[in-house]
Amino acid sequence: MAQLLILTSAVDSEVFPALGLLSHSTKQIPASPASLISAPTCDLIFVDARQDLASAKSLCKILNTTGVTVPLILILTEGGLTAVSADWGVDDVILATAGPAEADARIRLALGRQAQDSSSNKIQASGVVIDEASYSAKVHGRPLDLTFKEFELLRFLATHPSRVFTREQLLSEVWGYDYFGGTRTVDVHVRRLRAKLGDLESLIGTVRNVGYRFNVYDEDAERVGSAQTAP
Repeated sequence: MAQLLILTSAVDSEVFPALGLLSHSTKQIPASPASLISAPTCDLIFVDARQDLASAKSLCKILNTTGVTVPLILILTEGGLTAVSADWGVDDVILATAGPAEADARIRLALGRQAQDSSSNKIQASGVVIDEASYSAKVHGRPLDLTFKEFELLRFLATHPSRVFTREQLLSEVWGYDYFGGTRTVDVHVRRLRAKLGDLESLIGTVRNVGYRFNVYDEDAERVGSAQTAP
């Protein structure tokens, strides 16, 4: 069951009657920026655009600007379909007259796409979860307080598990060709990154006289090996 939120300026109680026939939890608040400040937590937002397309478009843009992380679905009349375009920033549209089966399908699809997008932005290996979308990383659920370059270094190594990189290669890939500092910078950042990884500092391995690599735990190696040998 999903937590649904309807943003509407209408005074009628049934903006989208089909939702009342589904098992999802639905709440309705005024379609205004002020209401968004105290809006309840939800999995998906419906924006009522049946009567005022201009205001609905403005609200959708505000939601995107403030970094909304849940899918947006417009509720429209058939005549309003011609006004919607990509710059509205919505994930889907649905007619106010749609039945419960269609409404439920669109909700499932929107939430499913979001889940896929979220997982595609994450790198998981050996107890480390790196979220590229939010530039954050966790070790066994514990958030890591990383600088931007520490995050970039961890992300780069984790996306190339077990591959050895020289200091020069890391300097080029993480810091860029226009960086004028020496390879000592890489050593300093590796040391700081290991300290923040704590018990998992050995994830960043040193290959003597060569450089560094991201070590993969045995269970991860077995999983990767199985996937590679699968028919």
